[in-house]
Amino acid sequence: MHKILIFHNEKLLRHALTHRSYVHENPGEGEHNERLEFLGDALLNFLSGEYLYKCHPEMGEDELTRRRSALVDEKQLAKFAEEVGLDFRMRLGKGAILDGGYQNPNLLSSTFEAVLGAYYLDNDSNIEAVRAIIEPLFDSVDPKHIVVSRSNVDSKNRFQEWVQRNVTPNPPKYFTEQIGGPSHAPEFIAKVLVDEKIYGEGKGRNKKEAEKAAAEDALTKLKKQGLL
Repeated sequence: MHKILIFHNEKLLRHALTHRSYVHENPGEGEHNERLEFLGDALLNFLSGEYLYKCHPEMGEDELTRRRSALVDEKQLAKFAEEVGLDFRMRLGKGAILDGGYQNPNLLSSTFEAVLGAYYLDNDSNIEAVRAIIEPLFDSVDPKHIVVSRSNVDSKNRFQEWVQRNVTPNPPKYFTEQIGGPSHAPEFIAKVLVDEKIYGEGKGRNKKEAEKAAAEDALTKLKKQGLL
């Protein structure tokens, strides 16, 4: 068993493995794992940035940003989830399972983030414990598989770069909410704002997809205005 699955508090691990579709079908199970996913995402962004900063002292900000986007994108995190054995441990609703949830890159990557966030809490919020888990996984990634071309930079990062170069040093803010869909396949809408002004909107099957779509909408509008 991988170390990331060894918890002092087994309830915390079970919480991290619990998707909203499972809670919808089993209301007595309590909270789903999306808050833990938020925490894990924040940890990953910091630790991947620090990792690349140390490994590549010759690289500038733009290239480091591209590499970070590739190192922690959905596809790569789904691979990490499978490597540590999260796939069939995910607690999914029957509908999500029938839809191939155990192989779904989005569910795998989201669960990996949630478990990482939970592992951090289980170790008394000690980031060194998380670093010891994640850096060997980063080391295992073949550098040739980290796509660093400009066209593959995450749209949220590209929009943030533009905002911080041209408008304000503060990053854009995203406001996202569920607008429909069944529990195992919800639909979300996101708006991205800069200094309280809406720059783009987008929909997706999860919060990340919706926010990415909002950033892409903002970038498209900037291009039409000749600002990008």
